[in-house]
Amino acid sequence: MSTDRRLVDAVLLPGFTGTTVPDWLARAVDDGLAGVCVFAANVGTDFPALTRTLHGRRPGFLVAGDEEGGSVTRLEHRTGSSWPGAAALGRLDDPATTQAVAAAMGAQCRAAGIDLALAPVADVNAEPENPVIGIRSFGATPDLVARHTAAFVRGLQGAGTAAAAKHFPGHGSTTVDSHKAMPVVDADLATLRSRDLPPFAAAVEAGVRSVLTAHVLFPPLDNRPATMSPPLLQLLRRDLGFDGVVISDAVDMQAIAGTVGRGPGAVAAVAAGVDLVCIGNPANGYDDEAGYLEVRHALLDALADGTLPRARLADAGRRVAELAGWVRRAPSATGLAGDVPEHLGHEVVRRVAEVSGDVRVGPGPHVLDLTGPANVAAGLRREPLLPAALRRRDPEVTTGRALPDAGRPLVVVATGPTPELDTVRTARPDAVVVNVGFPGRWTPPAPSVTVWGDGRAQAEVAAELLKGR
Repeated sequence: MSTDRRLVDAVLLPGFTGTTVPDWLARAVDDGLAGVCVFAANVGTDFPALTRTLHGRRPGFLVAGDEEGGSVTRLEHRTGSSWPGAAALGRLDDPATTQAVAAAMGAQCRAAGIDLALAPVADVNAEPENPVIGIRSFGATPDLVARHTAAFVRGLQGAGTAAAAKHFPGHGSTTVDSHKAMPVVDADLATLRSRDLPPFAAAVEAGVRSVLTAHVLFPPLDNRPATMSPPLLQLLRRDLGFDGVVISDAVDMQAIAGTVGRGPGAVAAVAAGVDLVCIGNPANGYDDEAGYLEVRHALLDALADGTLPRARLADAGRRVAELAGWVRRAPSATGLAGDVPEHLGHEVVRRVAEVSGDVRVGPGPHVLDLTGPANVAAGLRREPLLPAALRRRDPEVTTGRALPDAGRPLVVVATGPTPELDTVRTARPDAVVVNVGFPGRWTPPAPSVTVWGDGRAQAEVAAELLKGR
């Protein structure tokens, strides 16, 4: 294999299809591929066997995955995460609890074979209408997010799983989802320094091993999105003093793939200072091997024509190898989960849940889910969690879009105010609203329950409040 191909493969993190190792991926691992990013569709009934196979092919191979807790989980995508998620942790505002939750999550990741958890979300959710961050954020103020970002990094990495603070320099003030289009934030450097950078500075101070970029355009600072912007990435290196691995957000997201394209986007990202290119999830509609080869060929061509300096690739590969070395040396800490109370996630949500009015419902409630399409970051669309939690207490629970007859209990699941919710409440003022969104701009009218997130822990607490244990 050529030296150039090894240089390029050492900075690539593709996704793949299926729950076993495809032939093309096995060959790439043997030839020096840095790692893979796993998604929900890769997590089958024996996921640890898959990761053992990958690790067994080459020492230092990295397995990464989005494991944030709350609404974004890969390991628990079938049932929903048992961990409370960032919004609930931020609402509780006990960094020791955040660190304990992250430690247990890190132990869970390491036991499953995930070396690099693409978490925590360090974004300050300053925009209430943000369509992609919201409950994934610890909160709306820099100090709050900073202390919980640092605590999460300490917990996760203390369990031997590398953390990736994201999405640098901040995705919290967007009104566009970068999975779908290019977000534009009209923020100057002073705003970034005061609003968005403190959590990343706290992560660096806590020893975070990697930072993941945002596909967000900041026109006052550069005409390129942060993932491809040397000036913005220099803020991380020069101003914050970060010397670990810079990971791109997935280049198959429409902010990149739908503008410059996956291959050119990867070239521009590495040239700007990215060390590890996350290619993305082939479930988005492309062949897994073809997506990997498209990006690899673009980088090889850029290396050949001088667009991408060899020294830049070598430096990126060095950092990735150092990250892999840290993972190999880190204690597995799989016993840490046993040191955490079994129901810690549930306890966190129970402590922050806010109840307004009488929310107890009688037999056979009907659940109307108004949350809309799943957040793209959450991965595979699963059935709403609240009906399942309620059915464990009342087998007569039903779901559907039609309103039940008057007198039958109605529970409405929502993330915020909508005209449809207004219509439902007008017809059924007795309906209990379960708010699973980020209550930054909205207090649902009584009777209501706010649970600060949309994970399994939130569903179980809401079901308890509605039906009792």
